[in-house]
Amino acid sequence: MDNQASSSPTDAATERKHAAMLDRLSRLHDSRNCLKSHDPNDTSFESTQTFLTNFNNSKLSIESQLSQIPKSCDPRSDINNVSVSISDLENLIAQNSYFLPPYELRASLKSVADLRQNLDVISSRVIPKKRFSFKAKKAVGNVSLASAQKVFDEMPVVESGEKDGVLVVRESEGFKGKENEVLVKEFKIGEEEIGEFMLSDLMNCEVRLVGCLRALFVHKLVNCRVYVGPVFGSVLIEEVEGCVFVMASHQIRIHHARGTDFYLRVRSRPIIEYCSGVRFAPYCLGYIEIDSDLKKSNLDEETGNWANVDDFKWLRAVQSPNWSILPESDRIATVNISGLEQQ
Repeated sequence: MDNQASSSPTDAATERKHAAMLDRLSRLHDSRNCLKSHDPNDTSFESTQTFLTNFNNSKLSIESQLSQIPKSCDPRSDINNVSVSISDLENLIAQNSYFLPPYELRASLKSVADLRQNLDVISSRVIPKKRFSFKAKKAVGNVSLASAQKVFDEMPVVESGEKDGVLVVRESEGFKGKENEVLVKEFKIGEEEIGEFMLSDLMNCEVRLVGCLRALFVHKLVNCRVYVGPVFGSVLIEEVEGCVFVMASHQIRIHHARGTDFYLRVRSRPIIEYCSGVRFAPYCLGYIEIDSDLKKSNLDEETGNWANVDDFKWLRAVQSPNWSILPESDRIATVNISGLEQQ
């Protein structure tokens, strides 16, 4: 009797600890079941290693499918299938994001963005479509057009002592150091002037770029309205505030933008970094021959990617708070930039 009495406090404490442990395990089990309720057969939630195995296997499969598209008898169907597979891979990341380390999450998101971009490049090559191109003898300096395009499309991002992720752009022809002006430039097919163009250090300006160009660099604009014809390469935007951009391009990357609206048509998903208060809507530009220019640049089809923005500084699966869809009631009407003389 005494032995039972002396052991009861220890037994009671052990039972309480055991009950508390069971309660914690039960809550953890319930939370995981809640997250997995959409797909009871999904086992990728168990560990980071399991996720990485599944992710890498799917990634390798997609890369293999991408390599086969140029040889396919039905490339359109294969392109659609690969696009669905990439979407499934995005869903896999979203489903597992709650336990993934930040590095693995960011690397996975970057891999998916690269797959999307590769699919866009392959699609533009294999689907028959009349496209604008220079003659073989045309070159940019001593570099062929194809080589120059690759350089611009893969322009690196470097670290800065004051700000991370500052884009490196070379000096090129453009509008620089202007205030309170209307700036107009027309790009004509076959002229040497077609190439890269820069907008830098502009305040309270309206910029109208008519025709096709290959690459556009934008740096330090405040309270400007920028209307751009089709860009069949890349657009790089750095440090803009209170602006409106209307542009069509194959690739668009935006750094350090604040309180700015973007009306886009873009072949790949727009990328933003270090941005806040940016809003997106579909392309709404008009001028004489714009339909022809869009076809020559392979930008005549609306992809809907203006609404599929990748925020590389937002690692969670939920919507980034740094960007939003511009409400229809706040959108500008189609802007016609025909009829102005070149300045």
